[in-house]
Amino acid sequence: MARDAEKVKKTNAMRELENHGVSYQVKTYEVDEDDLSGVHAAEVLGEDASQVFKTLVTQSPDKQYAVFMIPVDEELSLKKAAAAAKHKSLSMIQVKELKSVTGYIRGGCSPLAMKKSFPVYIDETAQLFDTIACSGGQRGVQLIVNPEDLARVVGAEFVDLLA
Repeated sequence: MARDAEKVKKTNAMRELENHGVSYQVKTYEVDEDDLSGVHAAEVLGEDASQVFKTLVTQSPDKQYAVFMIPVDEELSLKKAAAAAKHKSLSMIQVKELKSVTGYIRGGCSPLAMKKSFPVYIDETAQLFDTIACSGGQRGVQLIVNPEDLARVVGAEFVDLLA
């Protein structure tokens, strides 16, 4: 069930967008701890799943991290991701590593305001929309933002990432 966005405490992800002069909207929803999937979030918010993007964090064999954003109803091609990031191979980081690497927890990982700056790649389908949704940096908070503005703020490239 969607909630009133007025009562949401400002997150670092929101501050980063504001610091870059980027306008955004906030949508919130009641978190279901048994279903942290982005598809569930899209359904609860009444958004098209192809327009709601999840943030995935990978690492190369030599522990270099890269961040990928894809629609919540799609699967990341690790082969395409590795090619985009110019690595021989990539693997998803373990959930237990997510907070120490990014500062975020599963279900609330945003490409914005991570602990460190990592290369970010957004699936090219984002460019089909005027706005996309991404995590606002905590579970139950989505930011609606122009994909070009988001890419500019996080220094992302648009590439084909889907399996």
